[in-house]
Amino acid sequence: MGKRKIEIMDTTLRDGEQTSGVSFSAAEKLTIAQLLLEELHIDRIEIASARVSEGEFQGVKGIMEWAANKGYTDKIEVLSFVDNGISIEWMKKAGAKVQNLLTKGSLNHLTYQLKKTPEQHFDEIAQAIALAKENNIETNVYLEDWSNGMRNSPDYVFQYLDFLTQQPVKRILLPDTLGVLIPSEVFDFVSTITAKYPNTHFDFHAHNDYDLSVANAIEAVKAGIHGLHVTVNGMGERAGNAPLESTVAVINDFMHDVDINVKESSLYSVSKLVETFTGYRIPANKPIVGDNVFTQTAGIHADGDNKNNLYFNDLLPERFGRKRKYALGKTSGKANIEKNLQEIGLQLNQDDLKLVTQRIIELGDKKQTVTKEDLPYIISDVLDSQSYEERITVESYVLVHAKGIRPSTTLCLKIDGEVIEENAQGDGQFDAFMNALAKIYKSKKMSLPKLIDYAVRIPPGSSSDALCETIITWTKSGKEFKTRGLDSDQTVAAIVATQKMLNVVSV
Repeated sequence: MGKRKIEIMDTTLRDGEQTSGVSFSAAEKLTIAQLLLEELHIDRIEIASARVSEGEFQGVKGIMEWAANKGYTDKIEVLSFVDNGISIEWMKKAGAKVQNLLTKGSLNHLTYQLKKTPEQHFDEIAQAIALAKENNIETNVYLEDWSNGMRNSPDYVFQYLDFLTQQPVKRILLPDTLGVLIPSEVFDFVSTITAKYPNTHFDFHAHNDYDLSVANAIEAVKAGIHGLHVTVNGMGERAGNAPLESTVAVINDFMHDVDINVKESSLYSVSKLVETFTGYRIPANKPIVGDNVFTQTAGIHADGDNKNNLYFNDLLPERFGRKRKYALGKTSGKANIEKNLQEIGLQLNQDDLKLVTQRIIELGDKKQTVTKEDLPYIISDVLDSQSYEERITVESYVLVHAKGIRPSTTLCLKIDGEVIEENAQGDGQFDAFMNALAKIYKSKKMSLPKLIDYAVRIPPGSSSDALCETIITWTKSGKEFKTRGLDSDQTVAAIVATQKMLNVVSV
């Protein structure tokens, strides 16, 4: 037997837009719709609610004009309402061809929100469906609060389904509107319905209030569902909807009798674009698309990957257009560092590798991770530090910088075992440090080189928490030389470079 086809319906542009603080412009909606259909190969997309606003109308109109030229009009759906034809008129003007009619799937909602009998509700729904058909608009029907309906008023649900399955509707959509179901309930409810109505197409629409949306979607597939509703990055009201990325990965890896169209390798790029448009940040540990999910941090894991990929699983990053990374920090081992060195084309002997590893661990205590781009700076710093003996050390310092007060530094310096303390002010924190240092050297009748250039750089593409490399050029007795300092704080990096200078000239 061939594989069973499951339709994937993405509702990022409708239900996902109910994420608090998120609103797409018409241009953004069009871009996302194009990517969902043409890049990700999503079967259907729900793009808006009828009657919401003029901006929503223009967004739908623009998408439908594009879709008409591409032959995609039957793939694009709009949420509509039982409202005496107002939604249908709105859709006609926008060019929409498929309505997802919102109706009541629980007796509780019907009784207390609409205050109508089942017969009254069904009669109005029949009129809405008939009007849509007259206007060449196809109908799918949402059973809002269906999950609670199955729990608390199943007789009503089946009365309604008996009615609906006799209507000219293409799909019946079963939403866990409040995200209350557990996987065993989903399986029981969906399997009962699909067995009772074998000739009807049913979709399942999961919400993630208990973090069970993906598990519930999979149980719906096992129970014979024909379509699943998802959103990019799991966007949606409250805790969101079933995330497209995880749902696709689980189906592909564990549902071997099921076939879906979604193109895995484009999931990450579309996810990041939606993140940019919405400002709704993806958690770093979010499966498939989070920044950290393909990053090995522990050194033992990198070592295991070198030895027959012991810490790999089926979620290979290349499937999703990504690469595995090996983080550098206080838990790094030599294997992590070697992996990163290979990527930038560097190789160190074992002694130097050990020193670099120790330096990364020290930096990791102050900065959570060290990037691959930081490595050349760290190597330069470590190898440079081996070229002299430390006779002079900066034991401690206090840097004070406040608005309206000249910066000052209290410095404690050790010279050949003698500890000397001084305080000075300056035009900046480092200038104050150098003035305090000059006082100490003057008291010891020692001379300092002259600072003639000061440069700071960070690795390309780094952010505000990047490691800083400070390069200071000094001159003494007509000769110029440079020292480097490395730290996540620019002033501290300059102090490190200055301590190197003190030891270089004392040789």
